[in-house]
Amino acid sequence: MKKSSVLKLCIRYICFFAGLFVIAVGVAFSRRGGLGTSPVSCIPAVLEYVTPWTMGEITIAMHVLFILLQIIILRREYEPVQLLQLPVAFIFGAFTDVANAFIDASFPLGNYAVCMLYTLAGVVLVGFGVYVEVHAGVVMLAGEGLSAAISKASRKEFPRVKVAVDSTLVAIGVVLSLIFLHGLVGVREGTIIAALFVGSCVKLVELWFPGMNAFFERLK
Repeated sequence: MKKSSVLKLCIRYICFFAGLFVIAVGVAFSRRGGLGTSPVSCIPAVLEYVTPWTMGEITIAMHVLFILLQIIILRREYEPVQLLQLPVAFIFGAFTDVANAFIDASFPLGNYAVCMLYTLAGVVLVGFGVYVEVHAGVVMLAGEGLSAAISKASRKEFPRVKVAVDSTLVAIGVVLSLIFLHGLVGVREGTIIAALFVGSCVKLVELWFPGMNAFFERLK
């Protein structure tokens, strides 16, 4: 491999992990707001209240489960390179706990308007982080990997499968919250806002920052 190719790959990985950290900060803002997190984070947001584990540790466990499901679904078609999702899961879980600790210490709770502001900030940050993560083009988070595996096995369009997977995660989060917390905790209006507008934020980044698009094109 040429030195230029190695350098480009290294930059792509740096961008990828930077995107992961931005996503983690966005999730932490949403969690701090208390109005619900993104669909893929709502189960850890609920279970951290009923288990001795942190949100990051639960996120790691859930991503490991997602990887196992991908292997079961795809079987011989599973690409070993996707096992890179495993170390990524541990890194993202660590990022999540670090971001939660920082946001909890730095941003005080307030009235509903403040909580909504935190939620909206979380949506924007997650959208920006997802843009960077995806355009880095190195490996997917296990949640997206599961949707991609189901899409490949069922031959259905990825966006439709992604919506179905996210909806299932939200439903599970709601059930767990009602059973263990006797109310909606971690799954509220903020979850709906995230589900509706994170994708729009990704598109806005593509439209408003064409220089970033050109930057990632040069790294291919």
